Amino acid sequence: MNILVLHGINLNMFGKRDPAQYGTATLAEIDQQLQTLGADLDADVACFQSNCEGAMVERIHQAHTDGTDALLINAGAWTHYSYGIRDALAILTIPIIEVHMSNIHAREAFRHESVLAPIVRGQICGFGVDSYLLGLRAAITLVDSASE
Repeated sequence: MNILVLHGINLNMFGKRDPAQYGTATLAEIDQQLQTLGADLDADVACFQSNCEGAMVERIHQAHTDGTDALLINAGAWTHYSYGIRDALAILTIPIIEVHMSNIHAREAFRHESVLAPIVRGQICGFGVDSYLLGLRAAITLVDSASE
């Protein structure tokens, strides 16, 4: 099983950016935890981060044909306004889980809306790194149940 994890704009700054909101784990540490959990659950986890919206869209397009079975995305600020990323994700027929380290619904009003929410299978937010790990477990469960 192949799971793709996409990290959006500014998320390469985890560990440095607003530790009160996002904790102190770096993106490399998050990716390592995802890959370790994936291996424990018999899934290959590939991670990709970009601060360039076009590069993110291209990587989503690639997931359409490269054997990706499910996708986790933390689009960062793009969550709230990127219809380009939303439309690229909508092309996919695989389970998509939206994740956020912070509780976007308890923050500034502009963060309460996700343009991705209507097209993803579910959203997990507010649990720090565990949001990613819970999302990975959910994605694997969805893929497993679809193959039964």
